[in-house]
Amino acid sequence: MSMFSPFEAATASVVGREHTRSGRNNQDALFLHTSGTALAAVVADGCGSGAHSEVGAQLGARCVAQAALAVLGRGLPVGAPGFLPAVRAEVLGFLSSLTGQLGGTLLAEHLLFTVVGAVVTPEQTLVFSAGDGVWALNGEVHALGPFPNNAPPYLAYGLLSPGAVPLECQALVRTEEVSSLLLGTDGAADLPSLAEARVPEREEAVGPFSQYWTEDRYFQNPDALRRRLALLGRESVRADFTARRLVRTAGLLADDTTLVVLRRRVGRA
Repeated sequence: MSMFSPFEAATASVVGREHTRSGRNNQDALFLHTSGTALAAVVADGCGSGAHSEVGAQLGARCVAQAALAVLGRGLPVGAPGFLPAVRAEVLGFLSSLTGQLGGTLLAEHLLFTVVGAVVTPEQTLVFSAGDGVWALNGEVHALGPFPNNAPPYLAYGLLSPGAVPLECQALVRTEEVSSLLLGTDGAADLPSLAEARVPEREEAVGPFSQYWTEDRYFQNPDALRRRLALLGRESVRADFTARRLVRTAGLLADDTTLVVLRRRVGRA
């Protein structure tokens, strides 16, 4: 985080239950970067049917965040109508260079990913997306999707059709009005419904979704958020001595789950 930022951050990404069962990698990614007094944060989710979609998610999260800061650095403010189209064009230019050098099959196998992102400047905060996921601004939660046939629009489809899949503005507010901001992949969209569920291996409820931007522990320890999500996703195994067998309880997070959470520092405007 920039020393000038009025926000503190908590980030985490964990593999989901279904990917653990099938021996697949975490296909989510996140990237948070600052330049001067501006901050860009992105979470990305690779297409489940892609052979190596985790590659696209990692490249996409980083590329979208860096493209946003680059466009901002060229003097185009986040509130300008051309800001998101310029970011999209820069990202698609990078993806096009990869497919041009490495072959067209790279697109379907590696480069399909969703995006939920934000750019924060001292004046304005922009939240944007392409595909499914979840975001929350000042405690107000918004789900993106689901889409028909579980097939969200992927930004890289713009390589096949020039006008396909824009980066869509979800919110544009004055930064002074932002107290908390959460960005999540579609796996994180399940967390609000788990508030009353029991934590695996523990006699406690998962708790409200708001904990991720209200509880200090997630910002005081850089690994606290990851540990919490890993605990929720972990399979529980206990011995039933009466029946003389092991009882397995599935983890609560079916899909890969990724969060970036920003919270205004106490005493900072």
